[in-house]
Amino acid sequence: MGNKTSITKLHSVNNRLSSSIALLLAASAGACSVLAFAPFGWWPVQLLTLALMFGITARDCTIRRSALLGWAYGFGWMACGVYWLYISMHRYGGMPAWMAALAVVLFAAGLGAFTALAMGGTAWLRQRWHAAPAMTLLMLAPAAWALTEWLRGWVFTGFPWIVSGYAHTGSPLAGFAPLIGVYGIGWLAAILAGCLALLPHDRRGLLLAMVILGTGYGLKSIDWTEAHGQPISVRLLQGNVPQEIKFDSEQLGATLGLYYDLIRQAPADLIATPETAIPLLPHQLPPDYLELLAGFARQSHSHLALGIPVSDGPQQYSNAVMVFPQQPAAGMPPYRYEKHHLVPFGEFIPTGFRWFVDMLRIPLGDQTSGATLQMPFAVKDQWILPNICYEDLFGEEIANQLAASYFSGAPQASILLNMSNIAWFGDSLALPQHLQISQMRTLETGRPMLRATNTGMTAIINPKGKVTAQLPPLQHAALAASVQGYQGATPYILFGNSLIVGMTALILALAWLLQRKTRRNSHNADKNR
Repeated sequence: MGNKTSITKLHSVNNRLSSSIALLLAASAGACSVLAFAPFGWWPVQLLTLALMFGITARDCTIRRSALLGWAYGFGWMACGVYWLYISMHRYGGMPAWMAALAVVLFAAGLGAFTALAMGGTAWLRQRWHAAPAMTLLMLAPAAWALTEWLRGWVFTGFPWIVSGYAHTGSPLAGFAPLIGVYGIGWLAAILAGCLALLPHDRRGLLLAMVILGTGYGLKSIDWTEAHGQPISVRLLQGNVPQEIKFDSEQLGATLGLYYDLIRQAPADLIATPETAIPLLPHQLPPDYLELLAGFARQSHSHLALGIPVSDGPQQYSNAVMVFPQQPAAGMPPYRYEKHHLVPFGEFIPTGFRWFVDMLRIPLGDQTSGATLQMPFAVKDQWILPNICYEDLFGEEIANQLAASYFSGAPQASILLNMSNIAWFGDSLALPQHLQISQMRTLETGRPMLRATNTGMTAIINPKGKVTAQLPPLQHAALAASVQGYQGATPYILFGNSLIVGMTALILALAWLLQRKTRRNSHNADKNR
């Protein structure tokens, strides 16, 4: 009896040890997947790590174990992918180091729930439908992966940073962006990972992978939009104001002077500053400050897009872009775009978390949201559609604005403009990751993107997702170039994420029908014996 007890305990210890090693390997695979994104760009790494995860799930793995391994993968991926949140909370927000680190860990753990849902859901469907490995790897797992990534993009206002599709702005899969967007590319990447996992047992997956990659490469040559009007001259300003002094009352005069001089250095059809380049409300500025800038814009025949907070009432303020001297009619105020997709904790306070936001000491931390659909503004015969910092993570929202103009006959934006301040995250991976996000938006919409940032990456991206001009980060400079606008509608503009959501739902329905047919045929065969 004693020997049996000892053997049972030894098996239990070995099982726990094996589970711990498996979780560590899954978390390590998730961490390695960050190498697939900018600035590294090793996108095959993502396929290999996903193939490892899918291969485990396709085997006789319990639902609980699959979900736990999926969570570990997601935790490693998010912890290494968004570690820079620690910088904003500790270095600039004043939060104690241990608490900032714990907040990042808890945030990554929460985001890991989406990969847990994908892997656990795949295992549940595999068991319920008695799915073969090929169906599990090529249909169930990719569909579950895509749907949970899409969920991450809107649940609790969404946080779609480094979703898997962003790793492929430079891969053959980029050709699919104008059709099915970043979540569709993530779905295709998951299918490629399933092909790799299936390869030791079934080489037919290799043919499917070659077809997907070849099709993506061919789609890159299709022009979904066309040049519109004449190119315009642009100057994108990068003030490089350190975040620790940006809102310092003793440094505000220097900041105002810096941008005053930088704006007036040279004219251009469009001059754009970063987000909140002017960190004061208009009524807090020197009385003639905005008028002097507007006067320069008028005299030089320039359009100035100025990042500045605005207020329409007591305790109400918005993160905005004001354009000078754009005036639709005499006596009308300048064009104004107000940020509508706000950052939780940074720009609006979720219910019950005021204590947390108060600890961070974030200026302008409880903002009013702008309208979901806002008009572009005209620069000569081009139409410019702004978005502010975090907003360009939400491709469908930008596509919806373009689609609204397309269907209503209103002026259709031909150039996208992102104005950002990512100084909150120091010299970290957040900068190149955000640039890659903007590259995906240009691929989806077939339009160039101008990026004016405080510390980097200030750049111009063409409609094919290629960076054509860029300033070095962490330098005080201006980027001058000529930019051609484009108009027209990609399938993604017209249908947004509904295409990929509908496709994955159809694939799951098809898998269900196939398994029913297989079971029915098996049952009939047994009856005939």
